[in-house]
Amino acid sequence: MDAAFTAEQDEIRRTLRDLLTKHAGPGEVRAAVRTAEGHDPALWHRLAQELGLPGLAIAEEYGGAGCTATELALACEETGRALLPSPLLATAVLAAPLIAALGTPEQRAELLPRIADGTLTATLAAPGGSMATALGLTADNRAAAWAGGGRAGGIQARPDGGGGWRLYGEADRVLDGHSAGLLLVAAHTGGYPRSRTLLFLVSAEAEGLARTRLTSMDETRPLARIELRDAAARLLGADDGTDVCGALADTGSRAAAVLAAEAVGAAAGALERTVAYVKEREQFGRAIGSFQAVKHRLADLYVRVEVARSAAYYAAWDAAAGPLALAQALEAARIVAGEAVQLHGGIGFTWEHEAHLYVKRAAADELLFGPVHRLRDHAAGRAGLFGAVTADGPVHGVAV
Repeated sequence: MDAAFTAEQDEIRRTLRDLLTKHAGPGEVRAAVRTAEGHDPALWHRLAQELGLPGLAIAEEYGGAGCTATELALACEETGRALLPSPLLATAVLAAPLIAALGTPEQRAELLPRIADGTLTATLAAPGGSMATALGLTADNRAAAWAGGGRAGGIQARPDGGGGWRLYGEADRVLDGHSAGLLLVAAHTGGYPRSRTLLFLVSAEAEGLARTRLTSMDETRPLARIELRDAAARLLGADDGTDVCGALADTGSRAAAVLAAEAVGAAAGALERTVAYVKEREQFGRAIGSFQAVKHRLADLYVRVEVARSAAYYAAWDAAAGPLALAQALEAARIVAGEAVQLHGGIGFTWEHEAHLYVKRAAADELLFGPVHRLRDHAAGRAGLFGAVTADGPVHGVAV
């Protein structure tokens, strides 16, 4: 493995950081989350048109840049540093890979170019409010319960007799679900005896679709409740025995690597602001950053950030390491953000100061994609460290 970045990768990082420094400061972030979209549409258009951000990892034949997960991770590290509210994660990290993996040639040709140029945003709606389970990050997503199991609850799908489908049910905590132009909805069909999970395409204008923006802990991560009442939908791909749960798990591993890089960016941003503050804040006639106890705390935080960054970069190269890298990064972000508040003398948790935004991002991400101990437990179970793995989880004490 060559850990050095190419000149092109360094340019992506530098260009994006410069742009976000000018147009995504704390004031702009606060204004963006109060818009109806939950982000700044003008800045999103600029990121899409000038930098091609949503199309970084989309194949060139569909109008993308044809880059790898590494470039997308580097970009998300910079958006995480700025706590940028944008549809990038939901659209480019969750929805686009699923369309590329499962969509028919016609569906890919129809949707991916619009995602690449930023004119279409999309998201993944998983019933039960458990995105981490649906993506196979904290549990085996082949267990039927998370999507309804063919009995009740979750989201159920049935053919409408004319080649289309009808969906009924609801999903909570859908990332950017109130503003996305396209929803990829995970639903169960086939009834209890032949129950299986499939993905469906639901347009934002579909009849029977109701979307409600939720009040979330982290306003830079807009969440919504999706209600489907006999809503019209199209099947993503073909109902030919395709392993949808496997595709979700593969997407989850790659998404975890990108999420890890984003969390590292947030942790690094909090640490940088804290270092700048302790250099200026004086106590007993000297900057508090000159005290040995403060230096030690900052050094510990720096090591945590760098370890998490190394794990995230490795996971961008080897997606199988994504869940463990995400656990490392989420833990680092939580600890660094909490220490940032303490080293700001408590003022960091006031509404007027931006440090509290990092605390909320760390806490909200762990609720949405974790928690950390479950990420590690599931990864250990899959690796067979503690015993055999079944659909219900690891069987401890059983040798493999």
